Amino acid sequence: MQTPPQASRYVFPALGALYERCQRFAYPILRVAFGLWFIPHGCQKLFGWWGGNIAGTAKGMAAAGIEPGMFWAYYIGTLELVGGFLVAIGFLTRPMAALFFGFMLVAAFHVNWKLGYFWTSRGMEMPLLLLVLSLVILIRGGGEFSVDRRIGREI
Repeated sequence: MQTPPQASRYVFPALGALYERCQRFAYPILRVAFGLWFIPHGCQKLFGWWGGNIAGTAKGMAAAGIEPGMFWAYYIGTLELVGGFLVAIGFLTRPMAALFFGFMLVAAFHVNWKLGYFWTSRGMEMPLLLLVLSLVILIRGGGEFSVDRRIGREI
């Protein structure tokens, strides 16, 4: 007969109650942060904020062999802006996470891997992290604090 695993003990037991109370907010914080992280990137591409522009993005796409560059620049900019917002509020969460998964798969393994691993050399470190996070969101869906859950429908 197998004995059940024991719960881990905290180094600071007094924090246990705090962790228990906050546990239900951990996944929504991750989902919201993931979505909000992309919105400024979309604004940069689509509206030229913070030194970006759609023409430069399209040129970069084409240089990476992603053609037609202008189409993909608008697609990615829109995904980052609209998809980021939708993931943050938890609406159409799984479809958006699937689109982000595809985007980060291409970014990590088609574009950035050639530059190495570390983000300081524009390597695949950040796209790989975002790829894993998008997979987690794809698996979990919107979760407790989401529009998907509120309307009672989730894909």
